[in-house]
Amino acid sequence: MKIVVLDGYTLNPGDLSWEGLDVFGDVHIYDRTSYDLKGKDLIIDRSRDADIIFTNKTPLTREILDVLPNLKYIGVLATGYDVVDIETAIEKGITVTNIPTYGTAAVAQMTFALLLEMCHHVGAHSEAVFNGDWGNNLDWCFWNYPLIELSGKTMGIIGYGRIGQNVGKIAQEFGLNVLASDSFYNPSLENDFMRYAELDELIANSDIISLHCPLSNSTKGIINKDTIAKMKNNVMLINTSRGQLIVDEDLANALNDGKIAGAALDVVSHEPIKQNNPLLKAKNCIITPHISWAPKESRARLMNVAIDNLISFLKGNPVNVVNK
Repeated sequence: MKIVVLDGYTLNPGDLSWEGLDVFGDVHIYDRTSYDLKGKDLIIDRSRDADIIFTNKTPLTREILDVLPNLKYIGVLATGYDVVDIETAIEKGITVTNIPTYGTAAVAQMTFALLLEMCHHVGAHSEAVFNGDWGNNLDWCFWNYPLIELSGKTMGIIGYGRIGQNVGKIAQEFGLNVLASDSFYNPSLENDFMRYAELDELIANSDIISLHCPLSNSTKGIINKDTIAKMKNNVMLINTSRGQLIVDEDLANALNDGKIAGAALDVVSHEPIKQNNPLLKAKNCIITPHISWAPKESRARLMNVAIDNLISFLKGNPVNVVNK
């Protein structure tokens, strides 16, 4: 059995091991395979005769799947699976699985790292100290940016699945009130400090908006000039989900106009980021290089679940299937 990993480097840059796959067949590990659809010939060449393919961000389109007759299983090394043409996989009887729970704690942690950076500008204040600004100051303390206390404010969480719920729990520990928008309603999660709300109500009443919903036709560009216009002035926006949830130009304009006080983004619409992305020149914008998922502990869980998914498939009892 031929097993191909198309883009394994981000999951395992050398601090983990692929040996768990070796017992199942002939394994071919590629650090990177072009993410550009123009590189489809390379994807096809590396995937030729494969029975099993693992991919993170390398796209598997209809055009590619049509020429892989041996393919029986695709393991997406992530929670989101929009890189796979699911309709074609269903037509061809190819099982597609994802990794739904590996990064819950890590992404929630990163959400608050980004939020707290917007509130306290820890990095910039530390840099100012080392540049001599504190030692040369007339007062015993100083700050270069407004400092924000979270307690009593409202956090709107768009997407209240595993990660959104974890973020909501942490938010309540900070004294935040939580409004949650999700297609699935779980009344047992509501309390005096957390309740579900329609999207328009959440957008209009939140001091902080954090995105944790999957990318779909209904959520693509959910943050745009029209929804931004409904937000409070000086709202803070966080995105650790998918970059395409936001219209980059509309957010950049809102930051530059002062409608949005700050944005902290771990994802952007095109990755790696293009140098003409307007957010690179926007005011009060923090951008990190899609790292919320990437602590070693989180990646090790991802690796283990990916192997367990494959074992379950080979035993005839697949789990975490996204194209049932």
